[in-house]
Amino acid sequence: MFDGNWRSTVDRGLTPIGQSLRRAGISADVITMTGIVMAGVAAFTIGSGYLRVGLLFLVLTGVPDALDGAVARASGTGSTRGAFLDSVSDRFTDALLFGGVAWYLASTRPGRISMLPVAILAAAMLVSYERAKAESLGFDAKGGIMERAERFIVLAFGLLFNEILIGVLWVMLALTVVTAGQRFVKVWRQASDDRPLPRSRQRRRPRRSSTESLWRQRMRERRALRDG
Repeated sequence: MFDGNWRSTVDRGLTPIGQSLRRAGISADVITMTGIVMAGVAAFTIGSGYLRVGLLFLVLTGVPDALDGAVARASGTGSTRGAFLDSVSDRFTDALLFGGVAWYLASTRPGRISMLPVAILAAAMLVSYERAKAESLGFDAKGGIMERAERFIVLAFGLLFNEILIGVLWVMLALTVVTAGQRFVKVWRQASDDRPLPRSRQRRRPRRSSTESLWRQRMRERRALRDG
């Protein structure tokens, strides 16, 4: 949802910041790695029970995630390597953050409720895979009610009001599963429109009649006699 409605506006707003960081000699890869470090610290503090401190580092994780693309565009160093690193780092930071939440729940809540963040992570990975696979096949799978930016915002809300954290996680799981379904349907429709026609509907080259074939054969024989 964020990508479709506000991504281009946010990118334009971050362009001056990206240019300033480029002039300071800071590369996009360094910013991406900083985001991973922030996510690791956030996971540790959340798992240790310091949820609001973890919220601070969650915000600090999101800042580099927004700025690395701006720096790459400002410096003209955008590449497939950078895109690969950015995508892998996103999945890694997701695993760290939800791992930290699972660690916290396993330490403070009875039963198997600690598997709830693991289920959210699995659904989020499915959403990301659908987009990656669709784009590799030439289709568009962007969009959905609970993309990565929305997950960050909802998780931040749960960390700020930890009394309702479990409820917030259940809502996040449900909406992430809905997003996976939305992307599947979107790509399925595109793939259905793109499929080849049945053989019966494909244009075939008309067969020549026997009279036409005989006439062409006689013409070839006449040319051969004339040329010989």
